[in-house]
Amino acid sequence: MMMDLETLEAAAALVHRAVPPTPQYCWPLLSRRLGAELWVKHENHTPIGAFKIRGGLVYLDAVKRSQPDLRGVVTATTGNHGQSVALAATQLGIASTIVVPFGNSIEKNRAMAGFGARLVEAGHDFQAAFEHATELAEREKRHFIHSYDPLLVRGVASYALELFRAVPDLDTVYVPIGLGSGISGVIAAREALGRATEIVGVVAANAPTYALSFAAGAPVSTNSADTMAGGLEIIRRGAARILTVSEAEIRRAIRIMFSDTHNVAEGAGAAALAAALQERHRLAGKRVAVIQSGGNIDRALFAEVLAEEDAG
Repeated sequence: MMMDLETLEAAAALVHRAVPPTPQYCWPLLSRRLGAELWVKHENHTPIGAFKIRGGLVYLDAVKRSQPDLRGVVTATTGNHGQSVALAATQLGIASTIVVPFGNSIEKNRAMAGFGARLVEAGHDFQAAFEHATELAEREKRHFIHSYDPLLVRGVASYALELFRAVPDLDTVYVPIGLGSGISGVIAAREALGRATEIVGVVAANAPTYALSFAAGAPVSTNSADTMAGGLEIIRRGAARILTVSEAEIRRAIRIMFSDTHNVAEGAGAAALAAALQERHRLAGKRVAVIQSGGNIDRALFAEVLAEEDAG
């Protein structure tokens, strides 16, 4: 799934009509901790507080152009993907239905509804919500949106174009991986620009599907997070390695991000920093970037994490 620069530029222009380029800052306190020049790409500064809005805008623009009689769209989510679809659909005048599992984040549910989506609760986990969403889309004759698609990758690659052009000669970029659109977009942008930057994927220890699949060279499902590894091939080809970070490392990185930059990071948004800190020994003197992919953490959880003491 290689994408040329012209294609990525066109997608970025579309994104930038609704979302200004997000900042990337070199934070001195973080740099001191790492022993390297550390840049943070602040995707927590988008209108939904996460990078996924970029993919939603590009995907839905293409769908509306190809299906002018579109009745609406349906997707399943537990958070940022749903906010992306809700906001992008509303901006384009498309009705959206977002299916979430029972017990999903109240704050994320409120955000999706606030952006104009019809919210439907179904099932005890994402897989059950996904199955209900596909049935609902078929029954109501609405377009179903998967969480990984080349059009989504094309949109989110716009943040990587911004980063690579703003910060030349990056040695390493750490990118959190959920279903893979973010890291696939970073790889696509690097290739299109002809850069030599090393790209490192980061997964949570309780959702290790991509790390296991990368090591095995083929999709590996897990009970904790059975993802559809749509981005595995581009990641295998373009990533240097995939690191696993623990819950404790992620929570510590959330605290560090807040104390050193006063930015709020959700778990995925702190994972890249956690990985960079894990590899501190190999980064001395280098120019490094971490992707803060989002800041949508529930208030109660954020307060709990901030109140914890760091060991040592």
